[in-house]
Amino acid sequence: MNDAPSSTVSDRLMPASAEGPTTKQRLFVRYLMGVLIDLLVLNLFVEYWDKVSIDSFTISLLAAILLQVLLKLTIAVEHRVAEYFNARPGGLMRFFRFFFAWLVLFGSKFVILEALSFAFGDSVRFAGIWHGIITLIVVVVVMLIAEEVVVRVFRRLGNQPA
Repeated sequence: MNDAPSSTVSDRLMPASAEGPTTKQRLFVRYLMGVLIDLLVLNLFVEYWDKVSIDSFTISLLAAILLQVLLKLTIAVEHRVAEYFNARPGGLMRFFRFFFAWLVLFGSKFVILEALSFAFGDSVRFAGIWHGIITLIVVVVVMLIAEEVVVRVFRRLGNQPA
């Protein structure tokens, strides 16, 4: 018979430590969730909108990863541009801040569309106005909204008592 106290069994079932996640772990979960949300949104568009077509689930997963990387780079560039113009006084600089932010955010969609085309060829297709750029913008906006909803729900859950 086992002479070990019952607390030993429960100790083995408990996590190794009660330490919070590291910064690298939080970033991993953050980007993993971003990719999964993008994958979900992308495949919902593939299923329900004939203007979005992807040949396989594997390609949609790779496309979601590429989209996540490119969207994060776009946001980083936009923030850099905003910081540059925010550091300078005047109404013209304020105008430039919004104009160049719009230019980066809108122009990046052409880069993203071309990157998807380069990486996946005809396996990923966005059809419609301006060779699919409007369709891509709709998909990206929905992805960003979905990511924001998940972040807000997550934060709200953290503010509630257990």
